[in-house]
Amino acid sequence: MVKASLLETARKLEGMGTAESVSRTIGISQKKAIELIHRLRKKGFVRTEGGGKQKRFYYISRQGLSGGTSYYNVINKHAPIGTGVWPLQDYKVHGRKVTEEEALIFAIKSNSIRTIIAALSLFKHITNWALLSRLAKGELKREVCALYDVAKKIMRVRRMPKRFKESAIPRKEDKYAYIVSKMGSDDFGKIETAWKVRIPLNMADLEEYRR
Repeated sequence: MVKASLLETARKLEGMGTAESVSRTIGISQKKAIELIHRLRKKGFVRTEGGGKQKRFYYISRQGLSGGTSYYNVINKHAPIGTGVWPLQDYKVHGRKVTEEEALIFAIKSNSIRTIIAALSLFKHITNWALLSRLAKGELKREVCALYDVAKKIMRVRRMPKRFKESAIPRKEDKYAYIVSKMGSDDFGKIETAWKVRIPLNMADLEEYRR
């Protein structure tokens, strides 16, 4: 059983941090902060990214021991270092694997810019386009295509089948959809026009993908 004090510490540190930020939050030296992080990792509360020439980041979640797989687990698995998402409330799926296709749809519906940015990497791993087509209906499929075109500008992605793309082409009478309410882009206007989707991202938001 995990000690209550360790669980409370994980709660205080929840989210993305470094040894320096843990040190400041808890009020201990960096050496002790690293020792604390190791203790939390042993209990399943911490995932580490980076190291070597890259800055080391720690993703800390008190829900690490609750079992199951979450949509955020899948998103964070593929996200660039520094863009992972660890919300205060996670959504666990038990008894089966969460697919990249499901995680992508979850991210688009999240109304969270940070989650959407982290999820763009999923386009490198989407293989079941038939499943994605079933999950994305109406304007949601247009949103998938718009974000796919954004992702293509910053990384290599898996090829989207022509049939999927053609099935999402907006009609004349379709109104613009917003991925995040009342937010559009200064940099992706052509993509917005092509899909009648307002994209809540600019190129500056995607710097982690360009490093």
